[in-house]
Amino acid sequence: MPALVLVGAQWGDEGKGKATDLLGGSVDYVVRYQGGNNAGHTVVIGDQKYALHLLPSGILSPNVTPVIGNGVVIDPGVLLSELDGLNQRGIDTSKLLISGNAHLITPYHRTLDKVTERFLGKRRIGTTGRGIGPTYADKINRVGIRVQDLFDESILQQKIEAALHDKNQILVKLYNRRAIPADLVLQEYLGYADRIKPFLADTTLVLDQALKDNKVVLLEGGQGTLLDVDHGTYPFVTSSNPTSGGACTGAGIGPTKIDRVIGILKAYTTRVGSGPFPTELLDADGEALRRIGGERGVTTGRDRRCGWFDAVIARYATRVNGLTDFFLTKLDVLTGWEQIPVCVAYEIDGRRVEELPYNQSDFHHAKPIYETLPGWNEDISKAKTFTDLPKNAQAYVKALEEMSGAPISAIGVGPGRDETIQINSFI
Repeated sequence: MPALVLVGAQWGDEGKGKATDLLGGSVDYVVRYQGGNNAGHTVVIGDQKYALHLLPSGILSPNVTPVIGNGVVIDPGVLLSELDGLNQRGIDTSKLLISGNAHLITPYHRTLDKVTERFLGKRRIGTTGRGIGPTYADKINRVGIRVQDLFDESILQQKIEAALHDKNQILVKLYNRRAIPADLVLQEYLGYADRIKPFLADTTLVLDQALKDNKVVLLEGGQGTLLDVDHGTYPFVTSSNPTSGGACTGAGIGPTKIDRVIGILKAYTTRVGSGPFPTELLDADGEALRRIGGERGVTTGRDRRCGWFDAVIARYATRVNGLTDFFLTKLDVLTGWEQIPVCVAYEIDGRRVEELPYNQSDFHHAKPIYETLPGWNEDISKAKTFTDLPKNAQAYVKALEEMSGAPISAIGVGPGRDETIQINSFI
């Protein structure tokens, strides 16, 4: 049975958690393959809302085995706190599997993230300050600490002391901060070992066997395509690869095992943090989208920047991810607009450009070219089939599908688990 990949097709916050939860009854494994607790998924089940930051959304489905893959960076304190919170609400978390090769976020990573961002001033990236970037930097520099190191005190001590030898110099001499004692970090992290050990697994082997046994494996990314460190709006990006290619390395699954890549696409556009955003609205419409859509970051608590749908970005996501279909979310938020603009191309230096420019300066100066579609006033939250939608809402979905380059297989018409129209089955 092939694997499926679920990716954000914009700048993140598209509703991947709801999509994963919707698929929970049909899949056997849900794998988080990159990022850390800088990402957030909100899942609404009945009158209960769950905010997940590090754990795969599939952990809310009792028949799913949730997996944190080797491509994720883990803050163990956050992980255990999130598990405790779910356990207190009656969610069984005992099936969780964690790759021993995943890297650990430490206090010095968090400290460096915050002071570096402040030091940048107006040039700041807009990071969450949770140590994600410095942890990935240590991973690439081959001086990182992995989950498996928690179970060998000698190795853990050597790695922490080696890391702090250089990092304390930077903190003290460059940023005028206090040095971080290596022994305090060591004792804190040794204290996590017993609680994490039951979850430890060779997850690449587990997933390979699952696929051989005809199990359905869903690979879930954090953030979105335009935040990918290689394919996003660099340098205003995350430190990993949320795109579909990152699923292979971050989960240890070969590309020939994947036959479906589903892009999650919001019916308008949002982003958190700094960086270019051609369709951003700094007016009453932008504020209305933010208010009606509840556009506040699950992890950061920051208001999201809001704008109209950008078909150029959607086409780009289709291309770089090899998307087979889309899940369109939050269509209900657009109810009440008489006319709804959609960005179909950019104007750059007097030229019409229909594909995302690879040049950073061009994208920064891109001005949206809009086509306006008629809106609707009818409540769509109770719609169960595509034909239940108002004609103008149907036309809006069809227009987005044609512009984006892949079929729309599901539509979110409200935040609840059951407020979804399925046009084509994902499984």
